[in-house]
Amino acid sequence: MPDEVTIHEAKTHLSRLVARAHAGEDIVIRRGKVPMAKLVRYDPPVVRRSPGRLRGRIEMAPEFDDLDDEMGDLFGVGR
Repeated sequence: MPDEVTIHEAKTHLSRLVARAHAGEDIVIRRGKVPMAKLVRYDPPVVRRSPGRLRGRIEMAPEFDDLDDEMGDLFGVGR
């Protein structure tokens, strides 16, 4: 069950309440006995990746995959 505080307590201890909410605790703010709001941790929305979104905007140099002699020797790969 969420912890409940009055609006006055919320104004007085807002920093502490925000820290508690960030830690995962739900806090109900009430006016008298009437619940008015709920303070909860903010979880940013998941951004869906869109494959191919940059297609045609990025170019690779023609020699990008070419292996030079030094790198080939380091990895034991012949040309």
